[in-house]
Amino acid sequence: MRFTAITIAASLVASAALANPVAPDDVKYDEYGAVETSLSGTPGDAEAGAKVMTTRGLGNCVACHKVDALDAAFQGEVGPPLNGVGGYRTEAELRGIVANAKMTFEGTVMPAFYKTSGFTRPGNGYTGKAAEGEIEPLLSAQQIEDVVAYLMTLKD
Repeated sequence: MRFTAITIAASLVASAALANPVAPDDVKYDEYGAVETSLSGTPGDAEAGAKVMTTRGLGNCVACHKVDALDAAFQGEVGPPLNGVGGYRTEAELRGIVANAKMTFEGTVMPAFYKTSGFTRPGNGYTGKAAEGEIEPLLSAQQIEDVVAYLMTLKD
């Protein structure tokens, strides 16, 4: 009976953690911009991450980065190629870079995909007007984890 109660309590705590992803303003970056803990509490799905990377309305990472393993036309050359990135970057480093690359590379033009504050003047889509109300991150915590899971599959 006692073991069952402890198991149920542990399950409830784990479920609560999964239901409450880390808020963008609460992400803890180390001195090099890495983020050690999962933003969503759920392992990433590499297949879903590949979709985020190639979908214009989501991350569209291939607009700036070349990834030979992805079947996407017109891959970019603005950012570095990501071939083999899972072999030389840690999961924590990749999570930090995708969430907010400026924490690792100060002068980068890469957008912060998991940031909702600290902007100079955020716009409201393509309207030319200032944003109204609360700003949502470009990607969800789970989408960040999915992209990181995909990037970790890219090894030489």
